[in-house]
Amino acid sequence: MYVAVKGGEAAIENAHRLLADRRRGDRSLPAIGINQIVAQLALAVDRIMAEASLYDRTLAALAVRQSRGDMIEAIFLLRAYRTTLPRFGYSKPLDTAAMKIERRVSATYKDLPGGQLLGPTFDYTHRLLDPALLSDEAVEEPAQRPAETGRVMRVSEILGQEGLIEADGDMPEDHEIGDLTREPMEFPMSRDLRLQALARGDEGFLLALGYSTQRGYGRNHPFTGEIRIGDVEVEFDVPELGFAVSLGTIRVTECQMVNQFKGSAKAPPQFTRGYGLVFGQSERKAMSMSLVDRALRAEEFGEDITAPAQDEEFVISHSDNVQATGFVEHLKLPHYVDFQAELDLVRRMRRDVETARDGGRNLQEAAE
Repeated sequence: MYVAVKGGEAAIENAHRLLADRRRGDRSLPAIGINQIVAQLALAVDRIMAEASLYDRTLAALAVRQSRGDMIEAIFLLRAYRTTLPRFGYSKPLDTAAMKIERRVSATYKDLPGGQLLGPTFDYTHRLLDPALLSDEAVEEPAQRPAETGRVMRVSEILGQEGLIEADGDMPEDHEIGDLTREPMEFPMSRDLRLQALARGDEGFLLALGYSTQRGYGRNHPFTGEIRIGDVEVEFDVPELGFAVSLGTIRVTECQMVNQFKGSAKAPPQFTRGYGLVFGQSERKAMSMSLVDRALRAEEFGEDITAPAQDEEFVISHSDNVQATGFVEHLKLPHYVDFQAELDLVRRMRRDVETARDGGRNLQEAAE
């Protein structure tokens, strides 16, 4: 039972004032600005945009500042703001093959059409604290080369030329893409709805599930076919115009995981896919998403469902950190009536046990 909390307004107001004070911190230091957060804490901003399902760097940076750097609180703030925005329609599917690529790597092919680009990555850095970052030392300009334009072939297309991998994104012709934000969640889900849920799922939760598949809990032997990061154009169909117009570009991370499949009566031995696509530079999230996506396709391929990562209802029902946070943190709110009822029940049970024990002792003494 939930009851309205009455009174305590002064305490709550003082708590808000104290929060604002702690948020500001030492007044002798300059306040951190939104532009600084956007430019220098970009990966935090990207994660917040991805898991809040709202692409706006300024608002995500504001959420970082308002939440004092608490990522899930920031995601909660931005998700709540998102619900107030009008819906004008749906954009056309992104053509990630036409992405303006900043980073592109493959663990399956050394020599790729278009080449491999390391881009900005921690992969080859030493995990040692850098004392130079304690001060504002000058940073060298990065090495650059002229940007390449045009379509860049995916690794999956190389395999597809030989028929060694399943077709990309086959859906029934009459299938209508669902919208997780407007439709009640029902199981089983179609893959498009699952991908929507995973795209805004908690990175840590998906990472743990993806890791579990690699340790034998729903093993499907993955290879990273390709990870690409870059800017891709977003287009919107305008019925009055009769053609699509460009709304601008957004930065995304795409991961295609290549997985083994032994074949069945319906399909020959071939590679299958796991897919991840998220806002910003979020490689860990995109890789985790693609691992879990493939694990959730177990029934589709006639594989035994033996692990948590393969259980659709378990994964989707617990992947949303906003929902999880609300359910866990509500335990901090007053539950006085509930607890007093439980307390009274435990006391009565203890009295009943003591009464029964005394009765048994009396019978034993009488028998003696």
